Amino acid sequence: QVQLVESGGGLVQAGGSLRLSCAASGRTASIYAMAWFRQAPGKERELVSSIRWNTGHTYYADSVRGRFTISKDNAKNTQSLQMNSLEPDDTAVYYCAAQSIGGTNYNTWGQGTRVTVPS
Repeated sequence: QVQLVESGGGLVQAGGSLRLSCAASGRTASIYAMAWFRQAPGKERELVSSIRWNTGHTYYADSVRGRFTISKDNAKNTQSLQMNSLEPDDTAVYYCAAQSIGGTNYNTWGQGTRVTVPS
């Protein structure tokens, strides 16, 4: 199994930046992709960005494209999400997630880290 631990959330003013990190441990060789999801109060969890572990292929939701950048360090088994030009609508709990090789969805989740951007 894979374990995920996020860090880096906090409170930042609109227009500011934050960097979220996620450290993976355990059976990291089984990781196919990693991603960041977020869940705002009263809303469903949504996919923000993802990255294929071997190829580095990335995906971004329309709402964050051009502002957020996902990256990975395979040697350290970490992934990060650089968030720039933050907006109040980015306020949410952000979750790191991993998809296993052969899996069809993200089946491993971190505990979540809160990002607050006051309006």
